[in-house]
Amino acid sequence: MNFDRYKKPIAMSDPGRHAALFGSLPCDPGALARAVQGLLIHQHIAPAYGVTLDRDQKAQSHVRAVEKILDDIVTRDSRPLCTLREANARQVGVCRHFTLLHVAMLRSQGIPARARCGFGAYFEEGQHLDHWVTEYWDDAEKCWVLFDAQIDDRQRGLFRIDFDTANVPRDQFVVAGDAWSFCRSGRADPATFGILDMHGLWFIAGNVVRDVAALNNREMLPWDVWGAMRRHDGELDFGFFDQLAIVSSDPDAHIDELNALYCDERVNVPRTVFNAELKCLQEL
Repeated sequence: MNFDRYKKPIAMSDPGRHAALFGSLPCDPGALARAVQGLLIHQHIAPAYGVTLDRDQKAQSHVRAVEKILDDIVTRDSRPLCTLREANARQVGVCRHFTLLHVAMLRSQGIPARARCGFGAYFEEGQHLDHWVTEYWDDAEKCWVLFDAQIDDRQRGLFRIDFDTANVPRDQFVVAGDAWSFCRSGRADPATFGILDMHGLWFIAGNVVRDVAALNNREMLPWDVWGAMRRHDGELDFGFFDQLAIVSSDPDAHIDELNALYCDERVNVPRTVFNAELKCLQEL
């Protein structure tokens, strides 16, 4: 199996001028996840930590690249990255930021890792909520492992999670391609996949595109919109998404197709995307 594309920080995961900061980090996935949790706070879970975010803090969730995330972190606090920050002094992000920073740290240790976009079944009963996790290669077990770097002890209690989030079961985190295939075959209800008031095949399709992009080292924001993404089921090219789902569900078995699909303008991340939260176009 060729891990070259996932063994080194690249593009969004590249720490750039802050690469030296990764040199003092621990070497195992669990310790790295704890470091990430000490640096970041989830925008929508901040109240559970007694933190009320102001407008400038909330704006941090729109930062895409690890280098810029680290810019903001070290500007506020120059101590080593493994030093726990107070909750109200952490960089604000969402699940994608926890995942991307974790991926960057793992790659800096030479551990193959990639961000996966899909749906978590462990936040709300009967629902699969929009979510991102790390997938890293466990060389001892010779398999890819899902790791939710966002979930600390407080969130484990908050969401009543009873499994090891360092090895998330595949029925608890469903990659976007599997979610699409399950719903298309009638094995799952698309109305249970989404976030807030946004659910359905159109939402799943958007995450399929984001997952394919992430597998090509373009880990975009969960609300970045481009290409084949649509707002209504009737506007989707179902055959095209069936193909994307098959390839992204088992990317290592379809590496050539994954590369070819990312060349398609319906999937390839353009220079300008629509930020659906800020309701504006943004250049990358």
